[in-house]
Amino acid sequence: MLRYVHTNIIAKDAKKLIEFYKNVFDCKSIGEPRDIRGEWLDQMTGVKNAHITGEHICLPGYDEDHPTLEIFSYDEILDGGTPNTNRAGFAHLAFETDDVEGKLKEVLEAGGSQYGELVKTLYEDGRKAVFVYAADPEGNIIEIQSWS
Repeated sequence: MLRYVHTNIIAKDAKKLIEFYKNVFDCKSIGEPRDIRGEWLDQMTGVKNAHITGEHICLPGYDEDHPTLEIFSYDEILDGGTPNTNRAGFAHLAFETDDVEGKLKEVLEAGGSQYGELVKTLYEDGRKAVFVYAADPEGNIIEIQSWS
């Protein structure tokens, strides 16, 4: 068996970021908050005296428990630098909606920000798409898209 399970975000304030994704992107708790520490965690993470708190929240449009967005905080967090859409590595999370402009407004009202411009384009196969890059309150990049 092989299946995709989750994506992890290390947050400066896990509780606040979890609420952002629940409120703006309709993610739901799977009822498994985490408060983890121990030798096994130190060994797995390579972080001495690691202590993780946070929660898994189910992404919208899927089963009730997977895939999830795992939002954790460590007691000690290293600065990850400034997120950018063309930085190597994981670039963004993407959500599809019927109303890109409305969802962007929700992101902004909830403390997020906008990257670049909202664009509307027509693909060669006749499909219309609307895209915008935004960021959550901690600067993680989010793509909001719509297809018709």
